[in-house]
Amino acid sequence: MGSELEIKGLHVSVEDQEILKGVSLVVNRGEVHALMGPNGSGKSTLAYALMGHPNYEITGGDIFFKGESVLDTDPDERSRAGMFLAFQYPVSIPGVSVANFLRMAMNARVPEEENGGGRGKKSISIPKFRKLMKEKMALLEMDPSFAGRYLNEGFSGGEKKRAEILQMAMLEPEIAILDETDSGLDIDALRIVANGVNTLAGPEMGVLVITHYQRLLNYIKPDYVHVMLSGRIVESGGPELALHLEERGYDWVREKHGNGGE
Repeated sequence: MGSELEIKGLHVSVEDQEILKGVSLVVNRGEVHALMGPNGSGKSTLAYALMGHPNYEITGGDIFFKGESVLDTDPDERSRAGMFLAFQYPVSIPGVSVANFLRMAMNARVPEEENGGGRGKKSISIPKFRKLMKEKMALLEMDPSFAGRYLNEGFSGGEKKRAEILQMAMLEPEIAILDETDSGLDIDALRIVANGVNTLAGPEMGVLVITHYQRLLNYIKPDYVHVMLSGRIVESGGPELALHLEERGYDWVREKHGNGGE
């Protein structure tokens, strides 16, 4: 089992303020990692930096995906290579239906050899796309009419998160980063989203789940749990670490490590 995502000593600044202060983490295929920590600890900054958001300046360290540095690649290149980010706050795209958005995203990933290796427009056939989308929507317990709605426009919190997981299901990434997917979900929506993640996760995909709370991890069982504080990963362990945080909160982490271990 090879290393898919390897983060080495990553330092990231936003508007000249250092947020990440030397983060190192390895996520292999088939593994589920949970990254926990209080607000402002740098969890979402890590997610955006991994996907190449231009506002997040990497001032040190490196990010390797499948053995190659991705620091000089754009977000769309990282996506086509097999990385995926589910946003904490998905944006609305009026006028673009869920189905059209998904088909455009998939067309951007169709290998050229499936199109004869030429320079013509790459595309997945409409029957093949519709069949796959129907299968994935059934997996996530989504009404078929959902596909015709404009992406995230007027969606509830649960619908937005299910749309994110539907994108993940259709794109089949090798590394999936879920940035607080449980944010704003009631218990039923949380269960459905988590069940979708569990069904999609497998030996060919590594998952990094970013969350504040143990409740998501009652449904998505992590192999490893990491705690971030003040821009550093200060604790790592098994699933029992998340239970410990649920019982005692983050105060013991702060007491043990001070201001992020500085």
